Amino acid sequence: MSIEVRVPQLPESVADATLVTWHKRPGDSVSRDENLVDLETDKVVLEVPAPTSGVLREIRVDNGTTVTSGQILAILEESAAQSLSQSQAPAADARVEPGPAKLAPAARRIVAEQRIDPGAIGGSGHDGRITKTDVLNHLAAKPAAAAEAKKPAAPMHPLKAAVRSGRTEQRVPMTRLRARIAERMVQAQNSQAMLTSFNEVDLKAVMELRTRYKDKFEKQHGAKLGFMSFFVKASIEALRRFPAVNASIEGNDIVYHEYYDVGVAVSTERGLLVPVLRDADALSFADIEKSIAAYAKKARDGSITIEDITGGTFTITNGGVFGSLMSTPIINTPQSAILGMHKIQERPMVLDGAIVARPMMYLALTYDHRIIDGREAVQFLVAIKETLEDPARLLLQL
Repeated sequence: MSIEVRVPQLPESVADATLVTWHKRPGDSVSRDENLVDLETDKVVLEVPAPTSGVLREIRVDNGTTVTSGQILAILEESAAQSLSQSQAPAADARVEPGPAKLAPAARRIVAEQRIDPGAIGGSGHDGRITKTDVLNHLAAKPAAAAEAKKPAAPMHPLKAAVRSGRTEQRVPMTRLRARIAERMVQAQNSQAMLTSFNEVDLKAVMELRTRYKDKFEKQHGAKLGFMSFFVKASIEALRRFPAVNASIEGNDIVYHEYYDVGVAVSTERGLLVPVLRDADALSFADIEKSIAAYAKKARDGSITIEDITGGTFTITNGGVFGSLMSTPIINTPQSAILGMHKIQERPMVLDGAIVARPMMYLALTYDHRIIDGREAVQFLVAIKETLEDPARLLLQL
């Protein structure tokens, strides 16, 4: 019996998707729930599993095609091949199915489009995962190698050789996620009156607390005690005092959210994603650390869902992990503010008349000046600073 493989129902906020990569070819055996194809939306990569075991008879949509909910992608034929296990199924052509190589979603798309053998690419990502940069570097090396082979025997002027060898280009279509990120950044700049205020925080007390309890914390909760849980907790206490920072604008109305859904920005090879900690005020330090770790893994593996990154009333982003000393983050619309964390750096500070070295971090709050006054923004940062410099306030909610 013939079974139609269709595009799954897309969320209301997603109009269509792009078919990125087929993992099977016509004639290949497939197992029930095996991923057949990747679809990329402007938010996440979706996998389309096989509805039953059988043989892939026909593919009706090629790579790179825009598809919509319910559209037929392929025809699957139920047959005696259903009993074949995945290990017994015929191997797909290496040009389409990468085999054992671990590919990031963005890299997988380019590998399929350019018909590259992933076995020839060295992976620089986590656990040897092949990243988009690895693929682009591989492509860039190919014309350079070809040019080297055809180079005439007569020696060239060294300056000319340097110029010619370094002028290769690669034109790669912007992914839907990158295009959507660009669109949202421009939209935020054009639709909000964004202003950034700065402060700095002495993290000596937090670092001492982490040093004292990190081993016991990890042993008891199965999660590492990071800085982000402290910042999430401190932000929630500040949001309680300044509800406008947790609000958003809809038309001519200001919507004050009486809940705290905190987004934590995660950098991936496909771009920046912001998974949301729902009701973060009800989460313990361990809950926050576990959730962040799980979201980061899903985001980098390409398995994060639209529900994971939808919503949010306030966002925290940490540019310090990349070495940023100071920045002005852009608001994640329709939110009204975003907190930027930065690199912890020992700097000389004057305390009680003496110069001492302290682990300092610059904080940045970018906010929508239409509903948040400068006074509120400054006091919000001061509240975070005071909480982090005296973490006991978190216990007493002071």
